[in-house]
Amino acid sequence: MEAQNGGGGGAPVVLNVYDLTPMNNYLYWFGLGIFHSGIEVHGMEYGFGAHEFPTSGVFEVEPKSCPGFIYRRSVWMGTTNMSRAEFRSFIENLAGKYNGNAYHLISKNCNHFTDDVCKNLTRKSIPGWVNRLARVHFSTASYQKASKFLQSDTSLLILRFLMMIWIQYLHQLLGTVMWKSWTSTCCHQTSIL
Repeated sequence: MEAQNGGGGGAPVVLNVYDLTPMNNYLYWFGLGIFHSGIEVHGMEYGFGAHEFPTSGVFEVEPKSCPGFIYRRSVWMGTTNMSRAEFRSFIENLAGKYNGNAYHLISKNCNHFTDDVCKNLTRKSIPGWVNRLARVHFSTASYQKASKFLQSDTSLLILRFLMMIWIQYLHQLLGTVMWKSWTSTCCHQTSIL
């Protein structure tokens, strides 16, 4: 597995980053956001997603067009000297380690997958801001409690309540014109009752 970090020969390795929510347009400028990422190599983009079966969750799409997400930007990660066939073999082998039913928002998500690919191809990690959500460190007990909580109906109610507080804050911060535009695109379903 020969890799290069800079430009020069070889196939480009590009990280394509997507917003999971239109709210990222505002959160991004505060250094926050929830992102999906895919890795583009040899003209195709590869990502990892959840499903309920014990088979690979790795998928292939046209670059910058991952369904269900809003493309934000691309980050040059370097190049690889792997041929198209070598890369295909590598990605198929790696896909066996990323089953869809093993997907976990904190410990094994799409950004962990792209980081794994980048490290193998370029010896570089993806930028920290892409997977900041998963970089929150929990003790083992707190982690288990958080996992159970995130799967409960109570967490959904609390998250909706916090979202409403955040929306009110944004309304005051951004003013009426931007508020009307923002709510018409992403907040028409935020009722907590």
